[in-house]
Amino acid sequence: MDAGKGRLTYKQLCAFFIPLGFSASLTSITHVIINGTLSRGENAAFIIACYAVAFALFGIIERPIIVFRQTCSALVKDVQSFKALAVFMVIPMAVIMGFCLLMVYSSFGGWVYVNLFNADPNMVQTISDAFAIILFVIIFSGIRGIYQGVIINHLETKWLTIMVVIRLCVMFAAAYLFVYFDYITSAAGSILFLLGMLIECVISVWKGHRILNASYQKQVTKLRKREISSFYLPLAFYFVIQTVLVPVIYVFLAKTNNIEIGIASFALAFSITQMLLSFFMYTHQLVLQLYEVNKEKVIRFIVFISMVPTLALSVLCYTPAGLWFMEEVMGADEELTLTTIAVLKFFIIKTLVFPWLIS
Repeated sequence: MDAGKGRLTYKQLCAFFIPLGFSASLTSITHVIINGTLSRGENAAFIIACYAVAFALFGIIERPIIVFRQTCSALVKDVQSFKALAVFMVIPMAVIMGFCLLMVYSSFGGWVYVNLFNADPNMVQTISDAFAIILFVIIFSGIRGIYQGVIINHLETKWLTIMVVIRLCVMFAAAYLFVYFDYITSAAGSILFLLGMLIECVISVWKGHRILNASYQKQVTKLRKREISSFYLPLAFYFVIQTVLVPVIYVFLAKTNNIEIGIASFALAFSITQMLLSFFMYTHQLVLQLYEVNKEKVIRFIVFISMVPTLALSVLCYTPAGLWFMEEVMGADEELTLTTIAVLKFFIIKTLVFPWLIS
């Protein structure tokens, strides 16, 4: 990539961003696969609702680990700085895993599900079983993140798309087996998620190691803990606060007359919206890696791509395509389909502002 100001072309922007967008979109399909599988169970609303609560809690806990991808792409310039960041990551990961194990192996977990998420007592064991599996995703997510930061920093973004395609193929096969053998539970959703993350982690480590060995041997800077903390902590705090909003919504949904339909329809609508928005999850990398090269072109590029998710979601909400998608692709029944589409209409506002907030 030519770093000269004014020499950055839209073709180069596309070559950098589109693989990132595809990888994020395909990653989001992970949750569509999971929810689509769970919606084929005998008591779909109950299964999805239990998995949704476990995943919402996991989403909050995982956020401080996901931030290491951005931290790595911004701060790592050589092998020594990569090792310094890896050592730093052990501390928050150990704290988070300790908290997760407390949730699984003590009554504290049940208290959280019932009192903070307002789950029914009959949902607690199913939620706990799902969370006991999904918590191991945190380890693979952290390892994947720091190696993907190296891959992005080296502008090898096509590899993110490649690894996610392989991940989805494996998940599709596993989901088919779960449906075929009629093993559709909330825990099955967690197993699918864990399997997908493991596949992506292995490929990230393989490619990231090759880049580190080939291009990062010469020491450029000495990365100190204070530098890592000053970048990492504010970003982690922001993402945690942002993610807390989802379980807060689940708490309010648990107060509705039909808890299972309320939570399940929001979970499906949220996963579909995230799938549409996921293509733009990495707009911050445009700013992080290329803004100083040519800020005018980067801004114009973001303006153009920001309208796409709003148009796509409007089609799902206001045309027959939405009914077909919910019934045929997601496998939802009529009641769940109609309530999910009603929720999706409110998410149109989110699609308008999201690309700018994430940048």
